[in-house]
Amino acid sequence: MTAIQTRDIVRIDEDKCDGCGLCVPDCAEGAIRIVDGKARLVAENLCDGLGNCLGACPNDAITIEQRPADEFSEQAVAEHLAEQPQQASCDCSAEAEAAQQAADKLPCGCPGTMARKLTGGSCAAAASQAGTYESTSRPSRLGQWPMQLSLLPPGGDIWHDADVLIAADCVGFAMPDFHERLLAGRTLAIACPKLDDVQPYVEKLASIFANNSIRSLTVAHMEVPCCGGIVAAVTEALQRSGRTDIPVLELKIGMDGSIVEERQPA
Repeated sequence: MTAIQTRDIVRIDEDKCDGCGLCVPDCAEGAIRIVDGKARLVAENLCDGLGNCLGACPNDAITIEQRPADEFSEQAVAEHLAEQPQQASCDCSAEAEAAQQAADKLPCGCPGTMARKLTGGSCAAAASQAGTYESTSRPSRLGQWPMQLSLLPPGGDIWHDADVLIAADCVGFAMPDFHERLLAGRTLAIACPKLDDVQPYVEKLASIFANNSIRSLTVAHMEVPCCGGIVAAVTEALQRSGRTDIPVLELKIGMDGSIVEERQPA
């Protein structure tokens, strides 16, 4: 019987893990998946112990420890990956079929957190025309998914040479022309500075600013005082990242949907 050797292997702190799934796509071996709302190591022999998944975790729930563990096996990884279904592209019919037939088998556990680029709202337009609501000629300007800041990956094509819009959650509902006036051509991140814990957002944004070629930032928030916290979070993140070259535009949105103030933060 072969003795189990002590080696580097992933350790997941379940108390810190919120099940966001950002670590899953960074594990090339498919060793991590979301089970019962928490990231879990599928099998010890699938983990190479290199820690590529560490940087994706916004809560520092993943570390590398040395302990007795099954030996890493490239053959086991190849067999494991071969069993996983392929992710569908953003084609309405293909995506719906994949979500319905294989959602519970996807490595990420939740297909709604998979990062993807969108194609100018064609899926949304088709869904509108197929439903009971009146169809519209105004296409969606959303260019990526997901959009919630806690779910967004800290790197990737969506941040490359990107004009970024960081918007408080309510802005998109208050502004009737949000898609055309603010969203078009921008990578979107939404957050609520009143109801959410802002500190993880500061850390996530600092990483995004420091490690990607961001061209500009537009920060949109409602006129109510508590909503201005999103500007403070962006300002702190910029300071932490050391980026002083990114132009920032702050927009204050009235409850009637108008832009009541436009300025460049000092």
